[in-house]
Amino acid sequence: MISDLVQATLASCDGMMFDSCKVCPNCNGEVAGYDVKKKQFAIIMDRGQKKVIHVLVKRFHCRSCKEICLADQPFYPDTRIGSPVVDLSVTLGETMHFPRVSSCLADMGVVVDRWSVRNYVQKNTKTIPAVDMFGIRIPMSVVSLSSLSMKMNEIRGIDAQEVLAACGYPSRKQNGDGHVSQKQISDPSLMERS
Repeated sequence: MISDLVQATLASCDGMMFDSCKVCPNCNGEVAGYDVKKKQFAIIMDRGQKKVIHVLVKRFHCRSCKEICLADQPFYPDTRIGSPVVDLSVTLGETMHFPRVSSCLADMGVVVDRWSVRNYVQKNTKTIPAVDMFGIRIPMSVVSLSSLSMKMNEIRGIDAQEVLAACGYPSRKQNGDGHVSQKQISDPSLMERS
């Protein structure tokens, strides 16, 4: 049951566009659209085959400082997979050794190698909010995303801002206009989890 929940939750984000960036995080200057990057959000097993779940992240060009910046996105700094998968790895890593976490994720149909799990667990400095489900701690980001994917209707789909909220991103420290500064994005110790 947990495997189905986790896989459906991650799959619901496939192809989602994250394109919100009001000002440059470096200088608060005006930004203009630059391009869109395809980023790997998760790898799940689908009928015995690996399926890569991608999201689209818009990049912007600052008209003042000429820097390229990314839209708000559900990724931690210096990670290659979405924050819900990292949260799941870290939460399981609280009670299991790294190879066992990787095996448990594989049992759920999520592909993360044990070295990546080890890095995520060792670099984590915050407590990930989680709930016990069937004897396994599941992060609230996954639970919140699963409730969004169950509410999703075919006409509207899931809104990117709802996904960011489910992943805990509105609770990050923000400057006055609600935008997260680049310093805050690059320093995980400044991130607050709700």
